Amino acid sequence: MSGIIFSEGSGLNNGLIGKRLAPIKAIINSNVEAFQQKSLIDKIYYMDTSKNWAENYTIETALGNFQDVGEGGATPQSEMQEGFDKTIAPRVWKNKFVVTKEMMDDMKIGKIKSKANQFTTSYGRGRESYAARMLSGATQAKVTFAGKTYDATCADGKPLFSVEHPSKTQGAKFKQSNMFKAEFSQSILDQLQEKMQDFCDDDGNLLNVAPDTIIIPNSAKLKRAVFAAVGSELDPESNKNAMNFQLGLWNILIWPYMDKQIGGKDYVILADSKFLQDYMCLPFIDRVPLTVTRYTDQNTDDEVFKGYARYGLGFNNWRGLCICGNGISSGTPLTA
Repeated sequence: MSGIIFSEGSGLNNGLIGKRLAPIKAIINSNVEAFQQKSLIDKIYYMDTSKNWAENYTIETALGNFQDVGEGGATPQSEMQEGFDKTIAPRVWKNKFVVTKEMMDDMKIGKIKSKANQFTTSYGRGRESYAARMLSGATQAKVTFAGKTYDATCADGKPLFSVEHPSKTQGAKFKQSNMFKAEFSQSILDQLQEKMQDFCDDDGNLLNVAPDTIIIPNSAKLKRAVFAAVGSELDPESNKNAMNFQLGLWNILIWPYMDKQIGGKDYVILADSKFLQDYMCLPFIDRVPLTVTRYTDQNTDDEVFKGYARYGLGFNNWRGLCICGNGISSGTPLTA
């Protein structure tokens, strides 16, 4: 989250009121900052800013490999080509809270603080819920959040998680999958890791994707299974004491705001954190930071705090992630 902008309504420069309301600004600032420190958005999304109504993101194919041309041979030329592109427009988000005239007169600090806390929680929770719901719902082309429908397709026109991501240069004859059907286990983790390491660009060149992050909802059973798979020195599924090569390779992010299950079953998302950032896979655009305007309601004499922000997200490049769950009926099946 970016910095907060405070502004006053016209003609409301009452010094006494300003002094009384100063603690509210401090509460809003500190609480938004505290929420930001716990947020997982910037651990997954590519955080961007904008001064435009929308931003366009694109993918380029990789440059071809060096070739053996022999002594004195001519240098071949290989070209990069622009791939699919995606335009993302920030949305407008608003909320407000009211401090009554009586609260101001009586300096009911506890009640005033409570309202400010609820306001900042609403802002932080709203951003977090929106980003998490979009990620966990992206096995479909559309995601519903808070009664509105959002686009969950990436630049190639397919949902972020799909079994048929096409190639810009080779068309439908070269498709790749980043959506799999299986119950999580160490064997399945091994296979998902391999699948991501095999991701290619549109020309079929390996991209050196190196998944290092596991993202899961707040599920006690799933947490136990994931930490057992990556936190034990020995293979947790074998009585032969085989070495567990997954130990120490993973950063586990538990995101309580994600959907608990998909299709009534647990699921996991694997990600390459560096690839997500380098290739701007999941842009989260902050167009206008949280702007808090205070004015006096001339009818009630209450102090009204209005919050306004513009931000939005979208999906550009699918290759930085994959998803797997036994309830994903259309996923590419894996066998433990």
